[in-house]
Amino acid sequence: MTKYQFLRPYTFKNGVTVQNQVVIPPMTECSAFEEGSVTEDELRYFRIHSGGAGLFISPVANVTPGGKGFEGELSVAEDRYLPGLTRMASAMKQGGSRAVLQIFHAGRMTNSKILRGRQPVSASAVAAVRPGAETPRAMTEAEIAAVIEAFGQATRRAIVAGFDGVELHGANTYLMQQFFSPHSNRRTDQWGGSLANRERFALAIIKRVHEVVDQYADRPFLIGYRISPEEIETPGIRLKDTLQFVATLANQPLDYLHVSQGRAFQTSLNDPTDTEPVIVKIRRQVAGRLPLIAVGSVTTPADAEKVMAAGIDLVALGREMLREPLWVQKVAAGDEAAIRYTVSPAELDELGITPPLWRFLTVHMHADM
Repeated sequence: MTKYQFLRPYTFKNGVTVQNQVVIPPMTECSAFEEGSVTEDELRYFRIHSGGAGLFISPVANVTPGGKGFEGELSVAEDRYLPGLTRMASAMKQGGSRAVLQIFHAGRMTNSKILRGRQPVSASAVAAVRPGAETPRAMTEAEIAAVIEAFGQATRRAIVAGFDGVELHGANTYLMQQFFSPHSNRRTDQWGGSLANRERFALAIIKRVHEVVDQYADRPFLIGYRISPEEIETPGIRLKDTLQFVATLANQPLDYLHVSQGRAFQTSLNDPTDTEPVIVKIRRQVAGRLPLIAVGSVTTPADAEKVMAAGIDLVALGREMLREPLWVQKVAAGDEAAIRYTVSPAELDELGITPPLWRFLTVHMHADM
């Protein structure tokens, strides 16, 4: 019997079983073709990193061309992507990992250059608080309906391609979060204003995605949701609203909730007097109705086991899985001393880390690799 809880199998309520409770979270790798197709470099990266973690969540894929957030981003916006997505799902599932496709719309977190002259859209015509941010155009009712349907069609493609689930990207300031945020959503119609109205866009997407899974999936298929608990903007998302939203999400047809934070046990960004970790607050609010994934600065087996000990169901390792694709295998074999915690530039090809991914990590993210 393993001494680590995170190495034990886990079964979701819908019947999907993963070989352990370790997750590779969605990580931007900027290595797709300009128009969104999967590249051979990406497929090699997926093969190198698959097989250890129980759940492998893909880099994000846009559901519409207007939802593209950065260059080198995957797309699931059309059926023509299906052959590449099928190869991608197969590569991610090598060695027994379950493959989940993360899907999103960037909303205002893009620009007209990336969109080839098109103006970004969002809940309202409010620019993000960051240098060079463009003011988006507020979406019409018809555009909102079209994006909701696009999430549904992206889910259908994920099913056809052979993925084991989709993760709805409601975090990191992208469109789903923009509708929830009082900073980016200043609408006065049914999609804005009250908390219930600001939840409406996410709930409509969940409903449509669930309908598509019921219609097309011939096997148990996961629907996950990723959430960022707080924003630092004023007005912005605060924990009080998030905890109410989490209570709502816990009653939706979801299979897990993925809490996106810089540190797994991070405390409030806005209230320095609140010393209780946000993930603990969310666990208490969920009350066992949804499995939770915690992520953020988890590196060693001891770090991962600390997450398990806090009553969290699954633990995600991001940058450490880039440095050490065999992390799980080495822990399982009792070979922890051989785990790699740093990367030399000479090892990048061996790890499947492309030049765009390395530049994103070291220049854009200032990541300590």
